[in-house]
Amino acid sequence: MNLKQINNLTELFFDQFNKQIDKNKILLSTLGDKRKNYSWQETYDFINLVSNELRKVISKGDRCLLISENRPEWFIADLSIMLSDGITVPAYTTYAENDYNYIINDCTPSIIFVSNIAQFNKLKNIIKDKKFIKKIFSFEKLPNIEFEYFNLEDLIKKNNKKNLQIHKSLALRKDPSCIIYTSGTQGNPKGVILSHGGILNNCEGAIDILKPLLTKQQPRFLTWLPLSHSYEHTVQFVQITVAARIFYAESIDKLVKNMGDCSPEIMTAVPRFYQNLYQKINASFKKAKGLKKKLIFKMLELGLKKIKKEELNLFEKIQDNILEKLVRKKIKSQFGGSLKTFVSGGGALDKEVGYFLNAIGLPTLQGYGLTETSPVVSCNPIDDIRIDTVGPPFKGNEVKIATDGEILVKGENVMLGYWNNQKETEKVLIDGWLHTGDIGVFENKFLKITDRKKDILITPGGDNISPLKIENELVNLEFIEQSIVYGDNKPYLVALLVLNDEFINITNEEIQNAINNLNNNLSKIENIKKFFVIKEKKLISVKLLFITDK
Repeated sequence: MNLKQINNLTELFFDQFNKQIDKNKILLSTLGDKRKNYSWQETYDFINLVSNELRKVISKGDRCLLISENRPEWFIADLSIMLSDGITVPAYTTYAENDYNYIINDCTPSIIFVSNIAQFNKLKNIIKDKKFIKKIFSFEKLPNIEFEYFNLEDLIKKNNKKNLQIHKSLALRKDPSCIIYTSGTQGNPKGVILSHGGILNNCEGAIDILKPLLTKQQPRFLTWLPLSHSYEHTVQFVQITVAARIFYAESIDKLVKNMGDCSPEIMTAVPRFYQNLYQKINASFKKAKGLKKKLIFKMLELGLKKIKKEELNLFEKIQDNILEKLVRKKIKSQFGGSLKTFVSGGGALDKEVGYFLNAIGLPTLQGYGLTETSPVVSCNPIDDIRIDTVGPPFKGNEVKIATDGEILVKGENVMLGYWNNQKETEKVLIDGWLHTGDIGVFENKFLKITDRKKDILITPGGDNISPLKIENELVNLEFIEQSIVYGDNKPYLVALLVLNDEFINITNEEIQNAINNLNNNLSKIENIKKFFVIKEKKLISVKLLFITDK
């Protein structure tokens, strides 16, 4: 498939659909619910059915908000919106009401897709006076609601192929495909407008990385990172490009079990997953005794030498081949036995974690990107993994280092701009170059991230958080004079607080209650889990001394 000749993302799907000899082959599967399987033909029909309904109420360029956990209907809704020449606006199911309110007022969607009554209930008070919302679409029935809505379950039951109209999207590569909201340095989320061509360009780069891993069989991908995340949103089109079978995980708690259920060959995730994996496997290694312990640590020793590109002598090569069968094969079997690679993105992967996973036979490729680049900029290739780098840039993607060390990116994958925010767009898009806010260097054509210039925290889950937004919320509390929020690449956020003089005797319990109330108006990832009160008035002067690993 020549991706350069594809005009838009729905054309990508239809081209691949037409190439399927067996159109009854399963494309989308929900683990834990065997009834939720959709073949290529069923997915094709469903997308066209939903698009027929959408075309009755939306026009080209209308925004369609999509709020759902990962499931096949997410994919179907996304493609249906694009087929109707609308623009998908994905939103996390974990957002607070304030976030939904801001996004809805900012992008003024004509249509809102929700998965179920739980997701709808988060919106019902926000949308009741929004006249620009023409219709609610739901994946499941919404009992006892006052709003008129369209249920997709009913649509499937009434499916009559004789009345199925087949449309074609008129979108071009330069046209918007989606608006993905990401944290801004001033608090409010910014809507990143990504083009069809930008995501297709990312698919081209991904295929170069995956090509050595693909066989003639249908590749199997396991998806668990929220599809509202730009990383996973683009991955679903990579999956279509390679005609994969897509499995949707039940939950992060059942992820390892789900890997056993579907034996994925390729899986994308954020650093948090790999950190947890490292901790669990390492803990089990430490419990080993006797000969088993010696085999494990010899396997680790030789695996580390290989990934660090240190030459093994003949005896070590023989040992390594034996350990591949005795130890690494057993480790792989716990993850379905077919895994060819993990791909890590959305944040920095700890170097120790990267070395460890590759050494024990779980190849892990680290990449780099941001929502504004659709999202991938670079990634390590499977045949030349360099743990302390994020790989060479994707083709069609220019990357250079500015005089101050900032990474600049130019190419089709760069966003069209921020929705309704020309001022912020002009700050980061200068002469066609996106100023990423990250600091880096090139080492033998491989990009290495060394620091971050922008005031954004990135969690191990790949979420962007504006500390300024939360700090402003904290100082709005009458007893807090100054605050600093910290948590970059940490499992949760903590706050350092300076109290107003008249509240110096306030108790920790009272502070905690106030923070609990504040947390209720923040998304889960923005919640403050711990706080520390200090007497230093010039808080900024002690920021660098603020250590949270307690």
